[in-house]
Amino acid sequence: GGMAFIYDPEDNFEDFVNPSSVIWQKLETAYWINFLKNNLDDFFKETKSKITKKILENLQEELKNFKQVCPIEMLDKLDNPITLKTIVKKVS
Repeated sequence: GGMAFIYDPEDNFEDFVNPSSVIWQKLETAYWINFLKNNLDDFFKETKSKITKKILENLQEELKNFKQVCPIEMLDKLDNPITLKTIVKKVS
């Protein structure tokens, strides 16, 4: 039921995800980019991960390797939208 950020430098995430339960995209909004950065900072402080250090040192370039993943049922419950685009719901 929560937001996830997948580091996907091989760009093969779509091969392993169920599109009927979640949506995914590149990070678009400043809010979620800052959210990810803060989480990476915290993770690095706790683990001293070399991979995380590399990501943080090149964050602007590395952002393209992340997918933001959200359960479909959470989209309308988020205080901060994940996209800058207007979402048009299909009429059923």
